[in-house]
Amino acid sequence: MKTTLPFLAVAALALPLLARAQWVTQTCHLKAGWNAVYLHVDASHTDLNSLVALSDPIEEVWLWNPDQTTTSPALPEGSQWSSWVKTDGPASVLQTLRGNSALLVRVEAGRNGNTSFDWNIKGRPVAPVYRWTLTGLNFIGFPTAIPAPDFDEFLAVDAQPVDWFTGGEIYTYPGGRNGGATPTLLQPNAYRTTPVERDEAYWVRLTDGGSAFFNEYFGPFQVTGVGSSGIRFGDSLGQTRLYLKNMSSQELTVTLQQFTSEAPPAGQSPIAGPLPLLVRGPIDPTDLTFGYTPLTTGTHDWTLAPKGEVGSEVEVVLGINRAAMTGAPGALFAGTLRFTDSLGLARVEIGASATKPSRDGLWVGSASVEYVSQYLKPYAKADSVEEFEAVLSRLGLQQGVNGYRYEWDPASGRVLVFGPDRTGSYLVDGPILLDEGGVARPFPLRLIVHHGAGDSQLLQRAYIGLGASSNLVVATIETALLPSALDSARRVSAVHLPASDAGGPWPFAGFMEQGSTMSTAVGLGYNDPSSPFVHAYHPDHDNLNAQFEADPDRVHESFDVERVISLHFADPLDDFDSLTRSGLNLGGSYAETVTFQDGANDLKQFNVRGTFNLARINDVATLTTSPPPVP
Repeated sequence: MKTTLPFLAVAALALPLLARAQWVTQTCHLKAGWNAVYLHVDASHTDLNSLVALSDPIEEVWLWNPDQTTTSPALPEGSQWSSWVKTDGPASVLQTLRGNSALLVRVEAGRNGNTSFDWNIKGRPVAPVYRWTLTGLNFIGFPTAIPAPDFDEFLAVDAQPVDWFTGGEIYTYPGGRNGGATPTLLQPNAYRTTPVERDEAYWVRLTDGGSAFFNEYFGPFQVTGVGSSGIRFGDSLGQTRLYLKNMSSQELTVTLQQFTSEAPPAGQSPIAGPLPLLVRGPIDPTDLTFGYTPLTTGTHDWTLAPKGEVGSEVEVVLGINRAAMTGAPGALFAGTLRFTDSLGLARVEIGASATKPSRDGLWVGSASVEYVSQYLKPYAKADSVEEFEAVLSRLGLQQGVNGYRYEWDPASGRVLVFGPDRTGSYLVDGPILLDEGGVARPFPLRLIVHHGAGDSQLLQRAYIGLGASSNLVVATIETALLPSALDSARRVSAVHLPASDAGGPWPFAGFMEQGSTMSTAVGLGYNDPSSPFVHAYHPDHDNLNAQFEADPDRVHESFDVERVISLHFADPLDDFDSLTRSGLNLGGSYAETVTFQDGANDLKQFNVRGTFNLARINDVATLTTSPPPVP
């Protein structure tokens, strides 16, 4: 295959975020008769037959279809509703309850006629979704605080140019033995004493001068930019953002606090702990990094100007510190984000979850070589005969000892050595210099690492495509790919590693985790075709004798080379972006020792240093190294 892949960051960024692990319990205070309930949690993980016990006095549950319209409070009947009846059980049309839903619930009256019942519904907290129709009544709920404010104080701060007390219609269900399925219109003078209960639903219509008015006030602030299913970081997302908007006519302070998730219901995934969430702070102009506030230990506040003024809306950037996630890959972390306001009117709860990422898959990146050790021999020099004699004295050398004599070359200033094994070579003055020196320009080295089953391997090349079973595979050979799908396959290679079929993969020792180091040894034989010292058509560099024959007794014309490559995965820096780096990226310091050998003898050694970065491009945990069996 001729196609190579320059970076391969395509498929991994589109991974679905499936973790759902945060749980809270909504308590609905019910009375005998009909009750209007608004759900702020999603309980679709189970069915109503489980949510309502046989001993509970709940007899019927009716779900309003918000796509339908009605000009007067609708009775629980007809196609506008979906229903569950205890006596019908699994045969009922309505089986599950989703969040942001309005219900009518009928409770059987007790002997004294005043039966009350607390219906506890455990589910995932959902962000409010405001749906308002102008063609009729709206069956909705409000995310109010506990204890609930009265309608008077709740609506008084609405910044909309409309008067709720003259243009609003609000219907409530009183409950009780005689509480029928038709609600009561709340009169304007009752606004002052009627609480806006968080778990209740209300029939609402708003008019202005007789015309229908579109309402966007459901509390003094709104949280937007987050889906109804909450915030799901999954195993890869590092940051997300949402927006706070002041809907009131006065300055407002909104506070965010994280709460630990309740224990999950039976059959749901266990929770390893609270989310290590961070709120991004202001930027530091000295190094252009962002500060942060950890939500595991405190709260965070935003002060918003009145609606319509500058500063009435603010962007909130949340991140997850994956380095603080303990446990095995796949462990779930979850919590509930609770937003409250300084007026004590509203409480918006949003679920958030994340999964400890697995390192399994193919990682591609590069190292940047920035330092290479010198290998320099210092030679003796003199500017005069006197200095020449002083050099010999300093080095403890005398003419004629052991058959060596020394001459000074006035033209170059060098001291020459003649003797049993010397014919005028320069005199070495001191040890070889091995100090590290910076390179003129960083040199890139492609890195390809596969991690699976707890082990990491360095690859010279990798093929990514469909295998024999039409599943995505990562292979070291092209024949492992489906021949009919080669046009969509890709190959990535590292030209600085041995390309011969006998080379690699090279297993790493160590762990692919931040704060850890893993290393491997890459050998290159003196006669390997990949060796830069071997030239097939040069008689001085082909490891052959004059007759172009291999001679085992002859000194090799090239070298054995051993490269020990080490990757140290750096701990994140103490700033928001570093701590919330995605689980798909790892980086740190790169080190390599290159040793040239002649058989068992080490001739020269060079040390290389730099930095590296790896990005996970897929999560295929198995590395295929052989073709599929022939059918």
